[in-house]
Amino acid sequence: MTRTSPIAVKRVRLWRWGHNPLKRHSDVVEAWIVLVTWTLALLGGVLAGVVTAQATDSAFAARRAQVHAVPAVLTDDAAKTPSGASGYDDGRVWAAVRWTDAAGNVHTGQANVLPGSPAGSRLTVWTDRTGRLVSSPPIGTGAAAQVVLAGALVAPLAGATVWAGGRLIRTRLLQRRLAEWQEEWEQVGPEWRKRSGGRG
Repeated sequence: MTRTSPIAVKRVRLWRWGHNPLKRHSDVVEAWIVLVTWTLALLGGVLAGVVTAQATDSAFAARRAQVHAVPAVLTDDAAKTPSGASGYDDGRVWAAVRWTDAAGNVHTGQANVLPGSPAGSRLTVWTDRTGRLVSSPPIGTGAAAQVVLAGALVAPLAGATVWAGGRLIRTRLLQRRLAEWQEEWEQVGPEWRKRSGGRG
């Protein structure tokens, strides 16, 4: 009894780009769709992330241009513990402050300060062009982190959108290919069944 060696099967990679007698025009089209989709998904994602980051940075810069820092003083002792209200106060409490604008006018208002700060403590508040107290604009490391985060969130979303579009096109192409195969089988099938003795 002789032992037969297993048949070596060569795996053909990128077969749609090489010469193949079974390759159809739709296979070449699909290969180009895959290539273009991945290229656009990667480049489009990166571009969308960069554009979003630049837009966010510009928005922060515009916000900083509309407000300015003013030295102020705490007029009353601040509460030692936060009130428990929700928000983005970072554990700070509201307290009365007093500041003087560039024209020499004295103003008072409420600002977020560290819990337990005594009256007379000096701090910096932010005001708009009308002299009203506003929240501090994103600056420094915090602003940079938000800019990077905005770009990082948009980039994969944009890439995934492009990829989904390419996937939809490939699905439509596959449906068309199956329809063509069905049409060809309807033409060839009867003749093939005659030659095979009517079976199948």
